[in-house]
Amino acid sequence: MSNNIDDYIDRGLKGDPEIKPAERREFLSQLRERIILALSSGQVMNKMPYKPLSDLMKKHPSSRLFLDGDLNYNHLSKYIRMASENGIPFTIVDDKSATTNIGLVLSAQTALDKEEIFVAKEEFERHL
Repeated sequence: MSNNIDDYIDRGLKGDPEIKPAERREFLSQLRERIILALSSGQVMNKMPYKPLSDLMKKHPSSRLFLDGDLNYNHLSKYIRMASENGIPFTIVDDKSATTNIGLVLSAQTALDKEEIFVAKEEFERHL
């Protein structure tokens, strides 16, 4: 009984325990198993958007886009526009306590367990 009370007090003081906090910090609050596609900050800062992302949004209409709030809005706006055109909600993640080199994550609501979520530099440049 006292163990339940201690758990109750801990949750009241600290909130519910977070699953895989390091993974969530790296992937803009998302679990890797749910990620459809992730772009690095450098890829997001490219002048041209990654066009296959729009096709992925159409293929996964219940997905959500997460963007790194540390990046300049000028770099994020093209992806926000793409999400709006495809009816995909987006969130700008502004976590000052964590740093990541991930600039964009398209995430599903459930686990997909995709083996490869990143875009190779050559493939990225080919689809601009």
